[in-house]
Amino acid sequence: MSGHSKWASIKHKKAAADAKRGQIFTKIIRELTVAARQGGGDQETNPHLRTVIQAAKAANMPADNIDRAIKKGTGELEGVTYEEVTYEGYGPQGVAVLVHCLTDNKNRTAAEIRSIFNKGGGSMAGAGSVAWIFEKKGLIVVPRSSVSEDQLMEVALSAGAEDMQQDGDNFEITTEPQSFWQVREALEKVGVRMESAEMTMIPKNQVPGSIDTARTVLKLIESLEEHDDVQNVYANCDIPDEVMKEIS
Repeated sequence: MSGHSKWASIKHKKAAADAKRGQIFTKIIRELTVAARQGGGDQETNPHLRTVIQAAKAANMPADNIDRAIKKGTGELEGVTYEEVTYEGYGPQGVAVLVHCLTDNKNRTAAEIRSIFNKGGGSMAGAGSVAWIFEKKGLIVVPRSSVSEDQLMEVALSAGAEDMQQDGDNFEITTEPQSFWQVREALEKVGVRMESAEMTMIPKNQVPGSIDTARTVLKLIESLEEHDDVQNVYANCDIPDEVMKEIS
């Protein structure tokens, strides 16, 4: 499982850039609306909504914006209806790519995502082509400097974590989806500082990427993430440390 904190680090650096453009608010508002529509507006009984609210707060989204988005999802306020759709494809050198979207027009979004793949040196693929490579997991990244390995392992595994590994300057804790909040809350209770904590799609295997391949894959991912309908992009390319250092 190790190596995924690299992707978590990349995601958070990109999120910081998106926040400056205001783009991250648009994506979070859509996800709040869909989460509330699917599971109701009470975060205590809707884990998906609770996760998105935490992301909204981390992005410093005003409480009024969060409340309005939830009410649009529950039907208390009028709003656009978004559908969840996942596109699958291949990046350079056969890297598997999953693209999760929320859209009000699937035909338009599919055509535009296909175009981004083609321009980025990749190609769209049929449903099921690469989805099997990924597993839905909870992923919690904790800086090594913030807690001892023994203490973290004891708390995480006692709370139901599946695995914990060291990766560079971080510890990575993986959980089954149903155990994610239980583990997160156990860590919060003892004051563990988390670099990130989210539901994600983790590849069962990673494709070793050359420096040039990794740069091209990251450029494709960035182009996909810039699309308004795209919520998350996942890939199974192992990013070399040299490329990580280039990301500001």
